[in-house]
Amino acid sequence: MNFFEAQDKAKRATRWLVLVYVLATLLIVAGVTAIATAVLFSTEQGELANPSSLVIIAILATLFIVGATLYKTSVLSGGGGRVAKDMGGTLVPTNVQDPLRRRLRNVIEEMAIASGVPVPEIYVLESESGINAFAAGFTPGDAAVAVTRGTLELLNREELQGVIAHEFSHILNGDMRLNIRMMGVLFGIMVLGIIGRMVLRGSYHGSYISGRRNKSAPAIMMVGLGLTILGWVGVFFARWIKAAVSRQREFLADASAVQFTRETDGIANALKKIGGYSQHSYIKNTDPEEVSHMLFAGGTSMLSSMFATHPPLAERIQALDPSFNERDFPSIEADHSMDAGSADQVAGFAAGAAGFAAKAKTRIDTNIAASIGQPTLEHIQYAQRLRASIPATLYDAAHSPTGAYLLSIALIIDAPHADRQISIVENQMGEKRAALVRDYYNELQNIGVMYRLPLLEIAFPELKQRPAPKLQFLLDLVRRLIEFDGQIDLREFCYYRILARHLEQAISPAVDQKGNRVSKKMARDAAVNLIRIIADQGHDTDEERNAAFAVGMRIFGDWAGNPEIQISADQTVEKLNEALNTLSRINAAGRQSLIEAVIETVAHDGELTAMEGELLRAVCASLDCPLPPLLSTSQEFD
Repeated sequence: MNFFEAQDKAKRATRWLVLVYVLATLLIVAGVTAIATAVLFSTEQGELANPSSLVIIAILATLFIVGATLYKTSVLSGGGGRVAKDMGGTLVPTNVQDPLRRRLRNVIEEMAIASGVPVPEIYVLESESGINAFAAGFTPGDAAVAVTRGTLELLNREELQGVIAHEFSHILNGDMRLNIRMMGVLFGIMVLGIIGRMVLRGSYHGSYISGRRNKSAPAIMMVGLGLTILGWVGVFFARWIKAAVSRQREFLADASAVQFTRETDGIANALKKIGGYSQHSYIKNTDPEEVSHMLFAGGTSMLSSMFATHPPLAERIQALDPSFNERDFPSIEADHSMDAGSADQVAGFAAGAAGFAAKAKTRIDTNIAASIGQPTLEHIQYAQRLRASIPATLYDAAHSPTGAYLLSIALIIDAPHADRQISIVENQMGEKRAALVRDYYNELQNIGVMYRLPLLEIAFPELKQRPAPKLQFLLDLVRRLIEFDGQIDLREFCYYRILARHLEQAISPAVDQKGNRVSKKMARDAAVNLIRIIADQGHDTDEERNAAFAVGMRIFGDWAGNPEIQISADQTVEKLNEALNTLSRINAAGRQSLIEAVIETVAHDGELTAMEGELLRAVCASLDCPLPPLLSTSQEFD
């Protein structure tokens, strides 16, 4: 399944989830109405059990269920970090020194660079000794990845990488948003059962303490018992929903982890350790009923196979290692001893990775579209080498609160206007901070362009910790820096667009930034403008530009018609911004065709310039299509 098919499947699952939610709500409301009728007749208030009263009760029950769902969804609107914190997660700081947590951060940073997404927030569930993990969030920009303490202490780097690759599959395939929506839905249809158990316990203990039964006690107990029974109806639907939505996705995520790492042993051995460990994948400090669908493994032994959110452990392992037998589960005991060297080479891979050799152009592989949301071992190896070769000054800056903020400004400084732009920074932020921006800018001039986006991705967790007004100030300042000379070149625009997109997602995780669907005419006009702008970049003559434009438009067939369009230089950025805003709202199939058309346009001359590469990644980021590093443009390490 490719990225676009996975996105469509997640949307279909969301629609199915809504239908089942409506069905469950109707059944629970019918049950509440029946309980109310029985209670009214049992308390000699039968005259109140008339149609109008029952309709009011049904409406109130519906509003209560929907309100509970909306409340839970609102609580979760803080994004993936809020979910992790609510489960007892402790944020792993970007400058962490502990070897195990440093190894975790290195693995996640490498996976993010390889996937073309911002580095997510990283959490450890310190009180959980079982082996488990999850990814949570609405978008890659607000994602969080959490692992249990048992995962850190019991898995080696290869196994940890397999687990993290599994979780990144959920990030890339749109599973996280569905998981959070499921948490809200499940809470709504289970809340009456929770209340029923509380009422039942309260009425029982109240009667016991008073030593006598008052006249209302039977009615209260009947209400409690009825709501408890309805709660089991809610639990039934909740488990059914989770099992139906989650099981197949877990197989796909396992398969994606193998594709990412091209190694079955990592994730297979992690699953084997779960089976042989006394604590398995258990989650003890959070109700697994609420979160089991988003975990790496089930988190509990209570669910029957019919309602399990994950396929049986042995079945998952056998899909990866057909020779495995359930008798072969290893005996695992917690071992807290691990030296820094075995935990990770904190400094990264070989010290010989000092830098890249620069090339202006390189050959292009037109199979780029297939890599969207599907990083491979080559991408991960590239990310490992790149991360290890980032100069220490810039790497440390990306991992510090002030440094990340100033580094994101330095990344936009343009050589011909550097002094003027840094002067603007000094006026806005002071001499000391401007001096740091200049230092970072000078360091950036000594390395290749391929470091820019990874540095922004690594700095992103620190940027996210800033309050919304500070982030808005950053965006406004960056915008001012790129507009100060009255022109915006496409390199500057690409950077601003990616930064703004990710920060918008971080500031308002639950808000759909895309807006309403667009008409075919709007989509067609935007696509034509985008392809024309892409064609105009990287081609020197009108003949080459027009030929590249024609190649790209052929992907759309008759849908695009026969447009003849020219865009003047002073309109380029404005038209590009409008086109991307419009095209971010088209469906997955449309985005797939669009990306293929962009790639064909860029690949017309068989070469890819640095500008074309950045523009291509900006287009993909704007369309929420994470593009891994372009290996065809990757320079060799010295």
